[in-house]
Amino acid sequence: MALLATAQQYSVKSVSWHAGIAGGGDSRYTRGMLIDRFHRQVDYVRLSVTDRCDFRCVYCMAEQMTFLPRAEILSLEELHRVARTFVQLGVRRIRLTGGEPLVRPGIERLARWIAAEPGLDELTLTTNAGRLADKALALREAGVRRLNISLDSLDPARFRALTRTGDLDQVLAGIDAARAAGFARIRLNSVILRGRNDDEVTALVDFALARDLDIAFIEEMPLGSISEHSRAEAFVSSAEIRDTLASRYTLVPATDSTAGPSRYWHVPGAVSRIGFISPHSHNFCHLCNRVRVTVEGRLLLCLGNEHSVDLKPLLREYPHDDRPLTQAIVAAMDLKPERHHFSHDEQAEQLVRFMNMTGG
Repeated sequence: MALLATAQQYSVKSVSWHAGIAGGGDSRYTRGMLIDRFHRQVDYVRLSVTDRCDFRCVYCMAEQMTFLPRAEILSLEELHRVARTFVQLGVRRIRLTGGEPLVRPGIERLARWIAAEPGLDELTLTTNAGRLADKALALREAGVRRLNISLDSLDPARFRALTRTGDLDQVLAGIDAARAAGFARIRLNSVILRGRNDDEVTALVDFALARDLDIAFIEEMPLGSISEHSRAEAFVSSAEIRDTLASRYTLVPATDSTAGPSRYWHVPGAVSRIGFISPHSHNFCHLCNRVRVTVEGRLLLCLGNEHSVDLKPLLREYPHDDRPLTQAIVAAMDLKPERHHFSHDEQAEQLVRFMNMTGG
């Protein structure tokens, strides 16, 4: 496997700063909005609160992982500063991610701070739900409005094999607690691998429909070097999953849209939506409205490229002045690439960072 060796990572000093963020510099910059070179508005940020996780899902991480030293990750206060600055620049949706965000001490407090920011429309969170039973109500009361929950199998032994450490009963208890807490919407995320769980597609949809949950099937993304399985041989396209479901359900294209890349379908008479996220088979980069911030303060401009800016020095060198941070974020929009080049061909270049280092 050829690893991507031409990472485009930029220090804050190497980024050409825009002159005057109030609109006097770049003509593409409008006060309160982030616009990239391809005229896409960035109004959605995925903010990683940890690179650690209590699961070791086979498509996401290696079995033996080395995590960042705690001194290198952003504090809760620094994460809040990043979120606040993005909201002031027109971001309307923030998703807290990891790793597994619920392993981060103080996650409820951080959620409360961010949810209270004027101008933020919605705070959401992605979790494996292993610890959700004890935290669902507190997260809802802190201001988290929607949840995405990973669920790849309903068979306890298979679930354990796919997650290496996960307990299906704990996850199901977390889902029940989230439903009882009254989140506006809960979505299950399922990564389908050939020969591992592709025979559970309809069972997962039945589970979601019975509980008025949304479900999204996500094509495996080639992040990090893994040896547990062949990504090329395990790959199942969204179209194949949709054909499987069409043999059992009537699928009607949804007219509503979300901030994310899912394409949704409805089953007549059901509350649930069935979504497909297809980075391989249906590139959606022309609609990209999001960036990611890793827990060590790296602003990633694209999930499938290494274009990035290190924000941590600005957070720590200017602890009481957000202007340098603001200027760096605005300038970074010029680094956002037009598209990714994901491939399930293992001979193609692959990114070396795992999903837990990327931020959900």
